[in-house]
Amino acid sequence: MQIKKFVFNPFQVNTYLLFDETGQCAIIDPACSSPAEQQTLINFIQQHKLTPVLLLLTHTHIDHILGVAWAKQTFGLEVSAHPDSEVYLHNAPDQAELFGLKLSGTFSPGLMLNETEDVVFGNTRLKVLHTPGHALGSVCFYHEPTESLFAGDVLFHQSIGRTDLPGGDYDVLKSNIWLKLFVLPDSTVVYPGHGPETTIGTEKVTNPFVAIGA
Repeated sequence: MQIKKFVFNPFQVNTYLLFDETGQCAIIDPACSSPAEQQTLINFIQQHKLTPVLLLLTHTHIDHILGVAWAKQTFGLEVSAHPDSEVYLHNAPDQAELFGLKLSGTFSPGLMLNETEDVVFGNTRLKVLHTPGHALGSVCFYHEPTESLFAGDVLFHQSIGRTDLPGGDYDVLKSNIWLKLFVLPDSTVVYPGHGPETTIGTEKVTNPFVAIGA
């Protein structure tokens, strides 16, 4: 599996494009908020002769969903999200306007993610980890063969997702990080929703919010 990261919109959201030797690909958190950003994503897909088959959301906070409706229409895909995440979609247009942004359209998830079913594209299988605490319905995606974790806003380099927004809960977030993420191999690379990559081993020891024993 190969990984391409794009940084989109004023919130600097990391959008990930995952693809393998079959040419099929998955898009995680399409956050493009302008025609130029949309074209950047299209250009990469076309240049590498890829076929998008999955549209995956780690959660549905406004910064992560600005380009979802556009991607859904452009690539003809259903949106995959955890059912608990739908609550944030009701006032998404108002949230976008509050920040001077505009959604590419409204949408509802067509495919519901849960921990009992992996998501698959080409020859690649991603495990779904339900990890609320930053947001209701938050999930991470784990690719075991390459030890790659797509963590959304759950875990960052030396930080965690904020827990002061509706549905946030620090104790729940910390518990999910300890029980579901920190049990992964220390060498697992964490690809967060914002900022640079890190590793599980690094965050277990040095993260000021959730380091074990801190």
